[in-house]
Amino acid sequence: MPEARIILAQCVTYLASSPKSNASYLAIDGALSDVKNKPLYGVPLHLRNAPTGLMKELGYGKDYKYAHNFDKHFVEEDYLPKEMKNKQYYLPTEQGQEKNLKGDLRNSGITKKNTSN
Repeated sequence: MPEARIILAQCVTYLASSPKSNASYLAIDGALSDVKNKPLYGVPLHLRNAPTGLMKELGYGKDYKYAHNFDKHFVEEDYLPKEMKNKQYYLPTEQGQEKNLKGDLRNSGITKKNTSN
């Protein structure tokens, strides 16, 4: 702990002095609202672990794309249930590093192109 306090203090200082945004706050509130108010949809089959032969036969884990096997460790893949296709919670703003992140997400196709935040 004695050495850890130094890096923790540096992290706190960095975060405290960074430009602020409520995009993450709005995203988590939106996700929690959906968890509370929408049906509990099943985890997509390609994301499910298949520790048994039966689960493999049922398609668990089939066609899963391991991001680290792809260029820049990025892969386009649906992680939400089909009932929530194209649902987006996090909408980065023009504040601080979010502006750069927003551009990266747009270029990758993850974020909607018409986001005006």
